[in-house]
Amino acid sequence: MTAATLPTVQGKLTPNAPLAPLVWFKSGGAAEWLFEPKDLADLQGFLRGLDPAVPVMALGLGSNLIVRDGGVPGVVVRLGKAFAKVSRCADLTLDCGAGASGILVSSTARDNGIAGLEFLRSIPGTVGGFVRMNGGAYGGEVKDVLVDCDLVLRDGTLRTLPVEALHYTYRHSELPEGAIVVGARFRGRPGEPAAIQAEMDRISASREASQPLRSKTGGSTFKNPDGHKAWQLVDEAGCRGLTLGGAQVSEKHTNFLLNTGHATSAEIEALGEEVRRRVKDKSGVTLEWEIQRVGKSK
Repeated sequence: MTAATLPTVQGKLTPNAPLAPLVWFKSGGAAEWLFEPKDLADLQGFLRGLDPAVPVMALGLGSNLIVRDGGVPGVVVRLGKAFAKVSRCADLTLDCGAGASGILVSSTARDNGIAGLEFLRSIPGTVGGFVRMNGGAYGGEVKDVLVDCDLVLRDGTLRTLPVEALHYTYRHSELPEGAIVVGARFRGRPGEPAAIQAEMDRISASREASQPLRSKTGGSTFKNPDGHKAWQLVDEAGCRGLTLGGAQVSEKHTNFLLNTGHATSAEIEALGEEVRRRVKDKSGVTLEWEIQRVGKSK
């Protein structure tokens, strides 16, 4: 796939673009092409003109992601500042671009006296990822606050879907295949800005105390199985501090994997699989990955 075979764009198209600097683990290969659209029309036009056989993947802050060492074929789409705006659009409702961070959304909610969105501050990602994954933490989930979302389908069509159409379950949605989230509306409840800020401060302090936030990590590695906490199962299986190459199970929070320096994505993923094996042997519970793993092995 050469530049000549790709649609003309107003944004930026980069061939063989390294993805490691763009993801939290700081590991992995390159995107065959990285597309950073200028605006919504640019994204729609590109997808409309792109060969339908070419795979397309959206990339947010790269916090919940292992990019395998062989890289990602096709096109990786990264939404920039044009998709990172947040504004109040109705009573207790925020209109959010898919590239906006949880910190921006929750802070804007606070400034507008909208409570119930504080938990988004604790999720290290963007609105697009929240919507796709039904992001949640500290007692809140996206399904509880989402009104609807805007998608660009693989053929470039713009569509708005209500929350009911996503059929949310735990860390899962039924978005159409190849769709890219470009915006969403979140609705909260009335609140006092000072109280909202106090709740965000409480959440931030709790995260700081319990999670390895200043490490090369990917966030929560495994989903919590019914009736269990993933970190506890990992700990009980003797995996706290377990290493494989440059990858390590965090000693601070055992549901986090770390890149201690120069770990490959293969080492990080293999460590995760070894943890799954040990947990299965110890407790009989099969852990499911929460972190997305994409691309090709080297």
